[in-house]
Amino acid sequence: MCGIVGCILKENDSNAAPILFDCISKLEYRGYDSIGLATYDGGIHVKKDRGKIDEVNKKLNLPDMPGDFGIAHVRWATHGDPSKLNAHPQLDEENTIAVVHNGIIENNSQIKADLIAEGHTFRSDTDTEVIPHLIQKYMDEGFDLEHAVRKTIEILDGAYAIAAISSREPEKIVATRKDSPLIVGLGEDGYYLASDSPAILKYAKDIIYPEKGEIVILDKTGVVVHDEFDNEVNKEVDTIDWTPEMAEKEGYDHFMIKEINEQATAVRNTLTQKENIENIIKDMDDITRICFVACGTSYHASLTGKYLLESLAGIPTDVILASEFKFSAKTLNENTLVIFISQSGETADSLKALDVANETSKTLGIVNVAGSSITRRAQYVIQTQAGPEIGVAATKTYVSQLTAVYLFAALMAKDEKLLKELDKVPEFIDEVLKDVESIKLMSKRYNYAKDFFYLGRGYSYPTALEGALKLKEISYIHGEGYAAGELKHGPLALIDEGIPVVVVIPPGDSYKKTMSNLEEVKSRGAHVLAFGAADDDELTQKAPEVFKINPDVSEIIAPLVYIVPLQLLSYYITIEKGFDPDKPRNLAKCVTVE
Repeated sequence: MCGIVGCILKENDSNAAPILFDCISKLEYRGYDSIGLATYDGGIHVKKDRGKIDEVNKKLNLPDMPGDFGIAHVRWATHGDPSKLNAHPQLDEENTIAVVHNGIIENNSQIKADLIAEGHTFRSDTDTEVIPHLIQKYMDEGFDLEHAVRKTIEILDGAYAIAAISSREPEKIVATRKDSPLIVGLGEDGYYLASDSPAILKYAKDIIYPEKGEIVILDKTGVVVHDEFDNEVNKEVDTIDWTPEMAEKEGYDHFMIKEINEQATAVRNTLTQKENIENIIKDMDDITRICFVACGTSYHASLTGKYLLESLAGIPTDVILASEFKFSAKTLNENTLVIFISQSGETADSLKALDVANETSKTLGIVNVAGSSITRRAQYVIQTQAGPEIGVAATKTYVSQLTAVYLFAALMAKDEKLLKELDKVPEFIDEVLKDVESIKLMSKRYNYAKDFFYLGRGYSYPTALEGALKLKEISYIHGEGYAAGELKHGPLALIDEGIPVVVVIPPGDSYKKTMSNLEEVKSRGAHVLAFGAADDDELTQKAPEVFKINPDVSEIIAPLVYIVPLQLLSYYITIEKGFDPDKPRNLAKCVTVE
């Protein structure tokens, strides 16, 4: 999973490298093992190396490259260690073709063996390098760049978004995609392509979305899209309503803390989707089962959805990891609604599951990125309104997903009381954010830990899972979330003197039993960090650490509010440990490959 960018400027004396560097810097959340640029000015010029963008730029001065068009790449290594040789762009052996690629070429070993047998020499360990070699082969046979790319993708198995330039056919970028994201921007000064819209917000607001197998040709005169039969395709142009400032830190130390602080706005904006959701529900008849399909953080939002739909609407609801979906696919039928939750709308496992679900069932996508693959392939769409999220660890997109799920469940159940409670959530979140100093103090006291446990019951169980995920993602502390009632079925054996245990304990039906679990871990020497109501005197007496939340936050809406201090705790522990929360090791955002 990587980030790619392309740019071709209309003016001949313009310099593309500074723009390419600016654009690719906005995609560092998609990978930061290495970075590289390729531009053309009488020949292909390449600068690339292992390391984060700023580190490599200090060594190489990446914006200082000639040429008015080029391509760029940030890498999250899959095939081949992070290294200068394995960094993109990858070139053919004659250095006449440069390629950037996001995805995995599954049959690269066989292709490479065949090309070596034909006399090709390879420099890297990447799966990507077969692409420029194949393009070179077909251009040697007389194909132009577009059709050499077309011939190449006929051979490739796997997921990819590809952009290529050639010194044999200058002033042109050719791109294509299959199961990896790619957008094309139409700007005043040039034409652009990227893996995600934050990269090009500053330069182009009008966007087109190539479909699988389409070939995109960018030159100084415009953008042309051809289908698999070489027919020109008239693409619909969408306008992005995000501003460039949304993809900037705006004075915050990190994107993660900025995005945590934007959550009240994200909830407020997503609540505007109520009418759209009402119309979707009116259009659905005879739904007897709901199935959520998701990965990671979105899976936790789905678990909350299961609790809501079964308890409020009485509809049997399952939650399936997208990567495990194929084992449940035969249980779907025309009375099943399959809901796909994805921040990016490009998750490969979810897309494969969506194609299967569309054959038998109604499908609904809950997605943050307009125009993404899920929004184009699902029967119904709920667009969350979080704005661009740059931090790798999901925060505001999670609460936006939850908000959409709450609206859907409340409207399915015709629960007016819950709908009124949802209107108060932004205010409750803002109250939590005002007490950040309490979280900072907690983080100083507990950053020593090697293990954390998180406990919750009912609606708070998925919150415990999400809190633990945030901690392990960015601080590298082992965090484990459990349904509190499962303590005696194994996890209690791991509780020892001094181990921090986070207990999510809002007022409500689960309170007494959760309090009993709190007592269990406390009696075994755990350091309890409780998150509960501000007027809960019993909790204050029994838990040595309490983060106090407005008591008007009921048990049912607690997941939307109680997750915020858990996010803050993970963030500040990470800062105390000296790590960068925006760039966790081995992880990148918007995972689109299996």
